[in-house]
Amino acid sequence: MNYTLNVNGKSRSVDVAPDTPMLWILRDHLDLVGAKYGCGGGFCGACTVHADGVAIRSCQFTAAEMSGKKIVTIEGLSEHGTHPLQRAWCELDVAQCGYCQAGQIMNAAELLAKHPHPTDADIDTAMAGNLCRCATYTRIRAAIHQAAGQSAT
Repeated sequence: MNYTLNVNGKSRSVDVAPDTPMLWILRDHLDLVGAKYGCGGGFCGACTVHADGVAIRSCQFTAAEMSGKKIVTIEGLSEHGTHPLQRAWCELDVAQCGYCQAGQIMNAAELLAKHPHPTDADIDTAMAGNLCRCATYTRIRAAIHQAAGQSAT
């Protein structure tokens, strides 16, 4: 079936089965490879994107379910990679291997949209579903706090 999806503010047409996971549409059909395959079960957060402003696990939602929603990937978070979270991630050298970081940033972006000045507890609760094998959790928390004090450019 042919689906028209709103991805990063652009209308994108894909011809896929209705049950095709959004993750594979993004990666294999739209060449947006920021969201990663981690577990395939929605447990790790590596595939996190936004749908209508809500952080979701793209491996768990199908083309049919995403039709009509505004989807934002890490590539669409800011035009030039200057979102406060992206800047903070770089300034604080958050990433080690980097595999989970797009999902971490997308989840953190939803957190900051809802709670512009989160506490450590807010951050820990919101980020609990995003796993980092390199265990950069303290740097992730620090970067979220830093980004909360910055303005978007």
